[in-house]
Amino acid sequence: MDMKGTSKLFVDVLIGAVIPVLILKYLSDPLGNIVAYVLAAFVPVTYVLLDTFVISRRFNAITTYVALSSIVTAVLVFWFVDGVRYAIKDTMGLLVAVVVFLGSAAIGRPFMRFFGEQMFNQLLTPETPEQHASVNRLMSQPAVRRSFMAGSIVLGVENLLAGIGNFLLNLNMVTAPFDTKQFNSQIADVNAITRIAFTLLGFAAMAIAVLLTYRAVFSILPKEEGKSQFESEMWDLIRMWEGAKE
Repeated sequence: MDMKGTSKLFVDVLIGAVIPVLILKYLSDPLGNIVAYVLAAFVPVTYVLLDTFVISRRFNAITTYVALSSIVTAVLVFWFVDGVRYAIKDTMGLLVAVVVFLGSAAIGRPFMRFFGEQMFNQLLTPETPEQHASVNRLMSQPAVRRSFMAGSIVLGVENLLAGIGNFLLNLNMVTAPFDTKQFNSQIADVNAITRIAFTLLGFAAMAIAVLLTYRAVFSILPKEEGKSQFESEMWDLIRMWEGAKE
């Protein structure tokens, strides 16, 4: 992971986990339990929406999915519940991801394809219509499509396992009634575990999905004599692959 990726991960953990935990732990008394609860939930949601619409300003299927998930989370914040209903509410975002990834795989349109296409477009930076067409042809090869299917299943299963873990943790650790300092403190304890553990689990699952796509792509592309594929310019390999098909 490069410095930019490391910095992004640090900021994600800081805003998505550390700051909400500190708000719940230390601001429930001065702000009030409900205000602190809502504020802690809205800090990561606001960050995601600002990153999507103001900072990165990348509008595609992935950012749309992330933004919609954040909006759903923001709406659910105002469902003031505790006990098993809170455990269900806090798991809804992960269940949405399960439906997106496993559902898209089930209907033969794996969501991982959007990640794969974005990844290779960033890697190759196609500039001409011909180059864009070459990338699209590469992404449409059966081996690559199968890797998108496998990657979507990996991410779906990862979110399913995270959802089960999140539900059980909340059910067993968040036992105080809503609108109490203890309730906020218990949520902070769960978030201190899940926001970091699930972030790392998600990165691991995405790494597996990306590796599957890379292996599929390089299994299709030829090799230049005397070089490994990683020593060659990828556009040279793509041109060789397309030339061999003619």
